Amino acid sequence: QVQLVESGGGLVQPGGSLRLSCAASGSIFRLNVMGWYRQAPGKERELVARITSGGSTNYGDSVKGRFTISRDIAKNTVYLQMNSLKSEDTAIYYCCAGVSASALNAWGQGTLVTVSS
Repeated sequence: QVQLVESGGGLVQPGGSLRLSCAASGSIFRLNVMGWYRQAPGKERELVARITSGGSTNYGDSVKGRFTISRDIAKNTVYLQMNSLKSEDTAIYYCCAGVSASALNAWGQGTLVTVSS
């Protein structure tokens, strides 16, 4: 089994930045894909960003150009740098991991990001 622990959420003003981290432990040898999804109140969970062990990335349309995902293979950790934050970025952000993008079987508990003045 894989355990994912997120950190870095909090309250930030519009236009500000935050960096989320997600550390993986357990049976991590098959974690080809790691990423972030988010869910805002009353909305469905949506893709924020994904990254493969080879460094290929995918971003949700709403965050392209503002968010950057990166991965430290040695530390089994994935990061999400969020810049130019908007109120509509307010959501619970979930870290996820799996063998492929269609098999993201491990999920973290979520970390709340609130963008408000």
